[in-house]
Amino acid sequence: MSTFEHLNFDNLTLRTLPVLADTKDLTVPRQKVSGASFSRAKPTPVENPSIVAASAEALALLGLDPNQLARPDASSYLCGNLDIPGAEPAAHCYCGHQFGHFSGQLGDGATMYLGEVLNRDGERWELQFKGAGRTHYSRQADGRKVLRSSLREFFASEVMHALGVPTTRAGSLVTSDTFVERDAMYNGNVKRERASIVLRIARSFLRFGSFEVAKPADAMTGRAGPSAGQTDIVKALLDHTAGLLNLQHIAAEQERYVAIFTEIVERTARLVAHWQCVGFCHGVLNTDNMSVLGDTIDYGPFGFLEAYDPEHVCNMSDGGGRYAFKEQPTVCRWNCEKLAEALQPFVPEKQATAALARFDAVFEASYVQGMRAKLGFSSALKVDETLVRDLLDTMQATGADYTHTFRVLSNNFALADAGSSADVVAKIISRCSSPVKMALAQELRARSRGSSIPKPQLLQLLQMAQRNPEMLQMFGGPPELVKAELEGELRKMEEVEELQRAAAALRRMPAEEKRKSDGAKWTAWLQRYAERLAAELPPSTPADANFDAARQQAMRRVNPRVVLHNWIAQEAIEAAEAGNYEQVRGIFEVLTRPFDDGDDHYANGGPESGAGLCVS
Repeated sequence: MSTFEHLNFDNLTLRTLPVLADTKDLTVPRQKVSGASFSRAKPTPVENPSIVAASAEALALLGLDPNQLARPDASSYLCGNLDIPGAEPAAHCYCGHQFGHFSGQLGDGATMYLGEVLNRDGERWELQFKGAGRTHYSRQADGRKVLRSSLREFFASEVMHALGVPTTRAGSLVTSDTFVERDAMYNGNVKRERASIVLRIARSFLRFGSFEVAKPADAMTGRAGPSAGQTDIVKALLDHTAGLLNLQHIAAEQERYVAIFTEIVERTARLVAHWQCVGFCHGVLNTDNMSVLGDTIDYGPFGFLEAYDPEHVCNMSDGGGRYAFKEQPTVCRWNCEKLAEALQPFVPEKQATAALARFDAVFEASYVQGMRAKLGFSSALKVDETLVRDLLDTMQATGADYTHTFRVLSNNFALADAGSSADVVAKIISRCSSPVKMALAQELRARSRGSSIPKPQLLQLLQMAQRNPEMLQMFGGPPELVKAELEGELRKMEEVEELQRAAAALRRMPAEEKRKSDGAKWTAWLQRYAERLAAELPPSTPADANFDAARQQAMRRVNPRVVLHNWIAQEAIEAAEAGNYEQVRGIFEVLTRPFDDGDDHYANGGPESGAGLCVS
C-alpha cells in the first residue's frame, strides 16, 4: 500500500488530449478556451482543513494505505493545500445542453483533474478535487463548494456504489475554516458557510458535453462551442474514449467510432434502468452531467423517492418537470441524440440512428430484469410487465413508500403462509402517505410549476396569436415559436389547476377512509403477486418454507432497507456543521451497508412536512 508521496501517477489523459499551452493566471476565468480539452489549474488553499469522513473502500482503489488518514497532514493533501507528488492539476473544458438549450462553454468551474493513479491490479483511476478553487471555467463563481453540498456528493457517490449502481466514487470529505457566502434558497438570505472539498474518483470524468466543444453556432441560442469547427479535438476525444471502453482493438476507424457511440448509448440505457429500479432521481440531466462510461456523475439536487410518485421533481429549479423521475429515460435518450450530433463528422447519421434505436430496447430489457429480481422472479413471463406496472400504479394511488414496500415484500410475504398477506398489507399501508402528506406534495408541485403570466393576459395573448400571429414578432422570436411557448404556458397552468383540485380533494378525505381504500388495493395486487410467484414452482408442487426463504434471501440482496433520503442527508449535514463528525461517520456506515438489517431509525419514513421535498 502507498503513502501520499508514492501514489503511482500516470496521467495519460493530459498526454493524449490537447492542453492549453498558456499557463498564466490559472485562477482567472476565461470566457473562451479554444483548441484545448484541458487547461492547467492550481488548488487554492483553505484555512485549517479537517477530515469530516473518508471512504476506505474508495481510497483502496488508489492503493492508498488507510493509515495515511491518521497523518497530521492528511487533510492538507486531501484538499489541495499540499501538492500530491505526481499530480498535475488541470480543469476540463466542455459544453452542455442545459434544460434543452445549448449553453456554450461550461467546463470545470469548481472541480479539477489531479491525475490518474495505476493500482497494483493495473486499474487506472482518475482523481478530482471538487471545491478546490477557481479555474479558467469558474465564470463569476468562486470555485468553492460548501459543507452541505459536499457532504451530499460524498455520501451519494458511495451509497450508489453500495446499491450496485454505476457511479463515480468519493474518497474523502474535507471542510475548513475558510468561509464563503451562499444564498441557498435564492431568496436573498445569504449565509456564510464553510468551504469544503471532495476527492472524487472515477475511471474517467469525460462527459457528453466534452464532445460539444467543437459545436458550431446553435440555431436556437446562437451560442457555439469554444473550439467550433475544430473536429480534431473530437477525434482525439474519441480515440481516448476507445481506450476507456476497451474498444481500441477495432482497427477500422469509422467502425471503431460507431462502436464507441453504440456502447455509450447502451451503457446509458442500462444506467437509467438502474436509477428507475432503485428510485433515484438525478435532478440535472444536462449533457454536461452525462458520463461517457455510463456512470452516475455530478450529484447536485438529487433525491430518492419516498412515496412513489413518477412525477416527482427533486430540483427546485426544474419548474417544468423536464427532469422528473418518469422523464429520466426519455431525457437520457435525448442526450444521446445530442451526442450523436456532436460526433457527426465521425459517426454517420445512418449508423448513429441505428445505435440510438438500441436505447429503448436495452432500457426495457434492463429495467424489466431489475424489477423481476426485486420481486423475486427467476423466470420471465409475459405477465410480469403488467404486474410491475400495476404495482407502481398501486404505489402511486396509495402513496406507498417505494423502498419500504419492496423491503416488506422481501421480508414478510410467504407463499407457503396464507396469513402473511394481511401482515404485508398492514406493513405497507403503515407507511402509505396520509391524505394531508399527499396534498402537500401536490401543492408543492403546483407552486413550482406556476406560470409567470397571469391567466387573463395569457388568454389574451393566445387570442391575438389566433387572430394576428404576425404581432407575436414583438416578443423577439418567430411567431410559431412564441405561440408554442404560450400554448406551453397554458398547459402548465391547466396542470397546476388540476393539481390544486386534487390537493383539495385529498385534504377533504378522512384518514380512515384512505386506509381502507389502500388496504383493498394492496390486497388485490398481492393476490395476483401470489399467483405469479406460484408460477415459479414446478407443476403441482406446493410452496414450502425453503422456497420462500431462498426467494426472500435473493430479494433482500437487491431491495435495500435504507437509501439516502434528503431528510437523512440533512441530519448528517447538521451533525457535520455542529462538528459532530462521529455522527456523520455513523450515518455513512449505515447507508453504505444498505441491504443489512438494522434497528436504527433511517428506514423509517421522513417527516410529514418533507413531502415532495426539492433541493436547490
